[in-house]
Amino acid sequence: MERLRQRADFLAAASGTKTSAAAFLLQARKRADDGPVRFGFTVSKKVGNAVERNRVRRRLREMVRLAAGNRTRTGHDYVLVGRRAALKVPFERMTKDFDVALRRVHAGRNGKTESR
Repeated sequence: MERLRQRADFLAAASGTKTSAAAFLLQARKRADDGPVRFGFTVSKKVGNAVERNRVRRRLREMVRLAAGNRTRTGHDYVLVGRRAALKVPFERMTKDFDVALRRVHAGRNGKTESR
């Protein structure tokens, strides 16, 4: 899994398709090339202190590591914006929500996930 690190890549993904889940917001964008899938993770200070933000980020990274190979597409950038609920939502539900969110962004439908 390649990581997004440049601000411009995060801003470009924000202009793409978005879908929401209880624990995160998923933003996706098709790049002009057919390079590997890239992921970015962001958690704002509104979520909590540094310990809580890092815990949310770790949960999101693990969720992607376990489930990303199923529905991700080459040549795409994905950004996961963590929410405070990611601290309390069961991990199994987060992975299911991620799978649904990936299906939704590739189908071109915006909005909230069904399992919310």
